[in-house]
Amino acid sequence: MTTDDPRSPGRRGADLAARLDTLRWNGLHTTILLALGAGWLFDSFEVQLFGSAVGPMGAHFGASVFAQDAVLAVWLTGILIGALAGGYLADRYGRRRLFVLTLLWYAAFTVLTAGSPALGVVYVLRFLAALGVGAEYAIVNAAIAELMPARVRGKAGAVVMNFWAAGAVLAGLLAYLLLNTLALNDDVSWRYLFAGGGLLALVVLFFRRRIPESPRWLASQARYAEAEAIVARMEAHSGRAPGTANAAQVPTAGAAPGTANAAQAPTAGTAPGTALSPRQALGELTRHHRGRLALGAVLDLSEAFGYYGIFALLSVVVLKQVAIGHAQVPFFFIVGNIGALAGGLAMSLVLDRLGRHRTVAVSYTLAAAGVGLLAWATTTGSAWWVTLAFIVASGFATAAWTSAYPTFTELFPTHLRAAGVGFCVAAGRIGAIVGTLSLPDLATRIGATASYSLVVACWLAGVAAIVIFRLRGGIDAATRPLEAATVPNPA
Repeated sequence: MTTDDPRSPGRRGADLAARLDTLRWNGLHTTILLALGAGWLFDSFEVQLFGSAVGPMGAHFGASVFAQDAVLAVWLTGILIGALAGGYLADRYGRRRLFVLTLLWYAAFTVLTAGSPALGVVYVLRFLAALGVGAEYAIVNAAIAELMPARVRGKAGAVVMNFWAAGAVLAGLLAYLLLNTLALNDDVSWRYLFAGGGLLALVVLFFRRRIPESPRWLASQARYAEAEAIVARMEAHSGRAPGTANAAQVPTAGAAPGTANAAQAPTAGTAPGTALSPRQALGELTRHHRGRLALGAVLDLSEAFGYYGIFALLSVVVLKQVAIGHAQVPFFFIVGNIGALAGGLAMSLVLDRLGRHRTVAVSYTLAAAGVGLLAWATTTGSAWWVTLAFIVASGFATAAWTSAYPTFTELFPTHLRAAGVGFCVAAGRIGAIVGTLSLPDLATRIGATASYSLVVACWLAGVAAIVIFRLRGGIDAATRPLEAATVPNPA
């Protein structure tokens, strides 16, 4: 049975994908976007809570600067492991069933953190909560790419990523309420922060119940009847009769001559329905998609080193130097992340129009410039200049990393997409751990300028990666069907 036969697995999967790609935007798409974005919101909520809670918590336990930084390092290690495990599980068992599990896991261990009797218990509970958040990285990115129409897939993915900044603003407001308005002391303020964060996460369950399984994933498992039912339901939401679009109707935007389209291109390496072990999944990724895997790993590592490293540097070293106290820290991060939200949303408007490669290269370059501005502001010793520079730097940095995730997520085939994203995220968390532990220490020994310089170099490494990928013939998947973008490229 050839792929031209309408009964063939390749053709059936391609037709389902084509129908998804040509759907009009509807309420179900909006629900999916909100529910998936909420997972990103609470990851951000956690990181920002650390910035607001680390001072009061450290004071409560009498922790050193290194011990305070270690809480975030433990958190990042959990995300690393969770991303690898979650990516494999999402490719093996599906996107939908892990949505609820990872959210409940995160919420439970976050609430338990509030009752920690010792710093060692905080480490253990933060690690366990991070496993759920790490899994979210792989699941959310895979699902948003597979469920959204091709023409707006990049914009939708970027908007979901921008829930990070919204979560940061929410965390800052909660911290400001608890630390300033309610005037709680250091012994209890950080406990309320974690308890509130965990309980708020449960609100997302209301939205996630309506997210369907990815029809693309179901097709990759040869579960065509289930995939057909979901696509038909999504078509009904769009006001279209089921089955009225096919693969031939979906243009492969910008495709080079000879590039396969959704109807022509079976996924390389594995027959539909084949279950892979973690070793087999990694083997297929490295054999057929090593350039894409390298691109995603470098982009994620460079942004994570810079973002988390700057976050730790500001929280532990810089804010004290410019006389921003515990009570003012939440306000500092609120205004900074308003800038982040503006920068990320502005980028989302151009990601599909300008293409992935150009947008990533420009955004990463601007992120490096933003860190340079922040370095200058720090030398002035002015809290106002540091705050203004942080707003600008956050905007550019958010534009950069929110453009990166849709870019490399689209390049992996469906049966390996979550695993590929999980590997890239894990590589990124290594950079985040190194940045978190090294940048504040380096700043205390030889000054903040050296730490800022390393961050600039990391952002520029991301620019180099996307330029090399482009020069070697890497695919720009903007507005293309996923099935065309994931064809292995010999270059």
